[in-house]
Amino acid sequence: MKRLALPLIVLLLAACAPMGPDYRRPTLELDAQFRAQAQAQAASLADRPWWEVFADPALQALIAEALDHNYDARAAAERVEEYRARAGMERADRYPTLTPGAGWTRGRTSQFSPSGGNTGAIFNLQASLSWEVDLWGRVRRLNEAARAQYLAATEARRGVFLATAAQVAQAYFELRELDARLAIARATTQAFQETYDLFSRRQAGGAASGLETARAEAALAAAASFIPSLERQIEAQENLLSFLLGRNPGPIARGTGLADQPMPPEIPAGLPSALLERRPDLRVAEQQLVAANAAVGVAQAAYFPTLSLNALAGGVAPHLQDLFAAGREWSIGPNLGGPALQGLRLKYQKAAVVAQWEQARTHYQAAVTGAFGEVASLLVANRKLAEVEVQQARSVAAYQEAVRLATLRYTAGLSSYMEVLEAQEQLFPAENNRSQTRLARLVTVVQLYKALGGGWSLPDPGIGGWALQAR
Repeated sequence: MKRLALPLIVLLLAACAPMGPDYRRPTLELDAQFRAQAQAQAASLADRPWWEVFADPALQALIAEALDHNYDARAAAERVEEYRARAGMERADRYPTLTPGAGWTRGRTSQFSPSGGNTGAIFNLQASLSWEVDLWGRVRRLNEAARAQYLAATEARRGVFLATAAQVAQAYFELRELDARLAIARATTQAFQETYDLFSRRQAGGAASGLETARAEAALAAAASFIPSLERQIEAQENLLSFLLGRNPGPIARGTGLADQPMPPEIPAGLPSALLERRPDLRVAEQQLVAANAAVGVAQAAYFPTLSLNALAGGVAPHLQDLFAAGREWSIGPNLGGPALQGLRLKYQKAAVVAQWEQARTHYQAAVTGAFGEVASLLVANRKLAEVEVQQARSVAAYQEAVRLATLRYTAGLSSYMEVLEAQEQLFPAENNRSQTRLARLVTVVQLYKALGGGWSLPDPGIGGWALQAR
């Protein structure tokens, strides 16, 4: 029993609760629903995988490629492996450390030494074992902090994957909007070209004035000037998408046109409290708070002594065969050491760590508040942009009818072609405005999916759950 007393005491001490406060999520004032939410509901757009939200097959292929090859996604995955290794290093401190060593020396002692100036060799073989008994939970708190940092890196990787999908979707929609505006510019240029040709023929025959011809030529040139500018922007947008895909600049495959891109019939936002569990950046901020909380326990444990168990076994002998006989040696025993005469260093060290925890808590609270505001703004933007698009569609339809009626009046000889020209000039910006509003609605859906933490229920990105299931 006496022999078992010391190990039992050590085990009981090691089982003591670690120093410092256990983590508790800060108290947050959460509303029952988002400000712009018509009615609180548990379902959320974020529950759907990205390939259901972005239904264009060409876009799905681009997102899947980006998740495999995007530079930020690859760097985020490597960062997770780094913090996984760091957590493993901290976890290893919970176990004994074995340090073997061996050596051989040959030398001569002084003639004035007791050995009388002999020449000889010494062999040594030793192994030392050391283990820190975690009396105050210092090692456990270090493990807790390292694990939180690893989980934060994992959530950050999920956030990078979500951001990558959102960036590719937004860039693709912007490309399709440029394509739509280019088609509008070409159609408008063709219409103005026909008008200019008509006036040129009528002027040659003396039936049209130079003013009408000059006005038609100016409208033609203004519309044609948009074409090379839009072609330049399209190529630049393709290069941007190529970079997001992790490939060299080149053409990008297209799918559904801008006007035909499907819009979700409804966009449920879910409950504000669920946002804390879905959104990656909020989960990262909370894990950083967990790590800062564990650091407080580490700083508090530094006030107390550390207990380590040390053991040494080996041998020292002039002949190799004597190492494990007459030359062997061993020792075992505890070692107790602690801080002394450090002035106020430990006090200020703990104060600094507590201040870091306060900063992490403030950062977490600010991130949560900002996330709620972002979701609310995007919800109202989606609703208002839908109303704008309806009115702009009416405007385009009215201008198209005006062009038709002006053409009929000109054909019947009831008006000059100037009415037709003016109607065409008003139709061109109206069509562009409708195209830009459509883009704004699609981008709002992309940003709202990201702000809600879309795809939160998908498997971890590290096992391909974000890309492979879409194929």
